[in-house]
Amino acid sequence: MKAAVLSAFGSPLSVESVPDPTLGTGEVIVDVVAAGVLPYAADVLSGKRRHLLTLPVAPGAGAVGRVRAVGPDATRLAAGDWVLCDPTVRSRDDPLTPDITLQGLSARGDGGLRLQRHFGQGSFAEQLLVPTENAFPLGSVDLAHAGRWTALNLCLVPYGGLLAADLKAGETVLVSGATGNFGSAGVAVALAMGAGCVVAPGRNQDMLTELERRFGSRLRTVTLSGDEDQDRERMTQAAPGPIDVVLDLLPPSAGTTPVRAAAMTVREYGRVVLMGGVGMLGGDDLALPYPWIMRNSITVRGQWMYPPQANTRLIELARSGLLDLGQFDVTEFALDDAAKAIAHAADSNGRFTLTVIRP
Repeated sequence: MKAAVLSAFGSPLSVESVPDPTLGTGEVIVDVVAAGVLPYAADVLSGKRRHLLTLPVAPGAGAVGRVRAVGPDATRLAAGDWVLCDPTVRSRDDPLTPDITLQGLSARGDGGLRLQRHFGQGSFAEQLLVPTENAFPLGSVDLAHAGRWTALNLCLVPYGGLLAADLKAGETVLVSGATGNFGSAGVAVALAMGAGCVVAPGRNQDMLTELERRFGSRLRTVTLSGDEDQDRERMTQAAPGPIDVVLDLLPPSAGTTPVRAAAMTVREYGRVVLMGGVGMLGGDDLALPYPWIMRNSITVRGQWMYPPQANTRLIELARSGLLDLGQFDVTEFALDDAAKAIAHAADSNGRFTLTVIRP
């Protein structure tokens, strides 16, 4: 099969002929129809993001495709089925704290690197080997619109954070980083889950205006000034009532000041979920006041990715129409043009746009 291969960080991708994946028990081989390209993929491939990634590798995290073959322990999946491929691969020998690798993207620690030896190859390829539990049935998919379904791989990240926050219908959510790639998707997901209102702070005025246009009265935008106290007051005043949940999705380039300003808008007994990349490339750690957390009974938790069952629930949100995948604009590239796709993703910044490779 053909795959786009990264041989060294900073080197260009080369489209090569590589061995087809070999099927084993507990595994599925998928013919990749559409693979989404992250807006920061160029930073990963250059080494700037410092991701744990064993080279050479076919990058690409997640895909939409059709089952080619299943192992002997698969009882529901069959050849030809449309599936969403979840790139979050978990070890099976420690259900409490499994090691994790993100196919074609990164790993967590030495155990995650060990998983990469077998499941490390990503979706910028004609075929993809995934654990059986990582292939989620999609039902019928129009081949022409397969690329749009890759939005699920993007939306799964904020969805995982909102599940961790135990978001309930009618609650008010503040999405910190709402004008970014994952943040803007988080706005859409929160509203699809029934949030009564989403507060969307940011500095990108054009994107704030776009969010208002897309989501109407259930969205309240706030233009950040950089002054922590002033911004906290603005965000609090923008909400129609107490803020129940704060979800932080700010990228590594952001500092801790906007994270803290947003987090401390949450009401007594509120929940704060940290999912962004702040501090991952150095810089200050986030400092939250102990007395404020204790006296207001605040729940603060980190969340990396999402639980496996989130895939099925999010597919159902999309199938029902509550999460409208039609709001994402799709630009597609052939596998031979993978390098162009990565450059395009970086330029588009990903806000309600999908860059897709169609092998």
